[in-house]
Parts: sequence; structure tokens; C-alpha cells
Amino acid sequence: MTTQQPPVAYACYRHADRGTYIRCQRCGRPICGECMVSAAVGFQCPECVRSAAKETRQGELRFGGRPVANASVTTIVLIAINALVWVLINYGQLSNEAYANFVLIPGLVGHGFWLEPLASAFSHQQLLHLGVNMMSLWFLGPPLEQALGRARFLAVYLISALTGSTAVMWLSAPDTATLGASGAIFGLIGSLLVLALRLRGNVQNVLFWLVINLVFTFTPGTGISWQGHIGGLIGGLITSALIAYAPRKDRSLIQWVGLAGVAVLAVAGIIIRALALV
Repeated sequence: MTTQQPPVAYACYRHADRGTYIRCQRCGRPICGECMVSAAVGFQCPECVRSAAKETRQGELRFGGRPVANASVTTIVLIAINALVWVLINYGQLSNEAYANFVLIPGLVGHGFWLEPLASAFSHQQLLHLGVNMMSLWFLGPPLEQALGRARFLAVYLISALTGSTAVMWLSAPDTATLGASGAIFGLIGSLLVLALRLRGNVQNVLFWLVINLVFTFTPGTGISWQGHIGGLIGGLITSALIAYAPRKDRSLIQWVGLAGVAVLAVAGIIIRALALV
């Protein structure tokens, strides 16, 4: 029998008397609790934070968004909307026609249920389903909102929801019923992966979490819409790449034109498929 040695603690680069197991995600220097600055992916040292700040104009985030005092506001609003829709679905005594607007059924969209592709992304039937998705949103949302700013974060979330619905429209049977924020959540995972690559963060952790979720998605018998998950993931990857890799010159214009283009393509895909199923 062998004895495994405990991991070695390194001395903080600013406080030599303090041991730590955490390193800056940008430069790799050991940092103690006092020196840790929360970033979109992991923690950074004060020097790297200051260096990144010099690369951007005053009052602007790394990718062009506006800094926010509270990076949880948009996430809280999204969670509240999902919770209110859950209450409405389960206790609102909706008519069958009204309820149909909150469930994506590809074969019904072209018959006047045009709200389904987006409304279904805010709908949950079971409390467990709502809880798991909202816990994931609470974990992913604030760091992404902090890195992207509210408007860009919200755009990534909503467009990922739309691309998830587009994939469901084209890859699912016409009578398949789908609902839930999972497509948008997968979009946020994709966004986190793009930012980790762009900021040289801990890509391994993001990939590990993504692989775990993909394995669960494709596990037989779970009843999960893999179409919505993959569609949302692709939407998150594309929209975040447009934001993170846009050139500095005319950055905002390029970002928003690109985001609008992805949204238009997603909506067009939904409309074309819906009319084909009529």
C-alpha cells in the first residue's frame, strides 16, 4: 500500500509568508486570498487585472461592454422570469391554447404559435427541472455578465435560446414537445469556453463540465432534448466568438451586426421549418 503525499502549497508572490494552491489564470503566479481578483474564468493577480485594464478604454470592459456595479442583476431577472412562468404554467389555470405557447412543438409553430420558440426557453413543468436550470444559470450568469456587460450577456443568452429552438425545429419530430432553459444554459457554457480560450483561463475545467453535461444529455432514457442543448451550445460559441474576437476598430458595430445576423438566421430557420410543416 502506498501513501499519497498531499499537494505542495506555494508561497504567494506578494506575500511570501502565505501558502496557497491557487495560481493566476493569466500569468500562473501563486496568489493568496487577499490577492485573488475574481475574473470571468477563475482568479487573476492584481498585476494582470491592472494590465488588462490598460488595454481597454476607461469605462469599458475588455470586450466593449459597460462595467456593472452588480453583475448578478440580469441573472436574477432571468431567474425571476423563469420562476414566474413556472408558477403560471402550474397554477395559472391556462387554457390548452395558452399553454401551447409555452411548449415548443415544431408542427404547431406554423399554425399561429409563433411565441413557442422563445417562450418555451423560459418554461419548466417540473420543479426539479426548474431548480437545476436556475442553479446552473446562477453559477454561470454573474461571471459572464461581469465579463461581457449586461447587454452582450443578455444577447448571448437569448440568441442561444433561439438557436436551441432552431435545432429542435429541424432535428426533432414535428410532434415532439420541448421546453426549458437548457438550450440557453448550454449557450452560456459555450460562452464560458470561448472566454476561457480568449483570456487564457482554465479551459480544462470548462471542458470537463461541458463533457459531463454532454454525456448526461446523450444518456438513453433521460428524455433530454439533445437537439436543444447542441443548438444552444453552438449559438453560445458563435455569439461569444463574435464578441471576444471582434477587432478593436469598430468593435461594437461588428459585434452587434454579427449578433443581429445570428439572431436573424435563427429566426429565419424557425420560420422556414415551421411553414414547411404546415
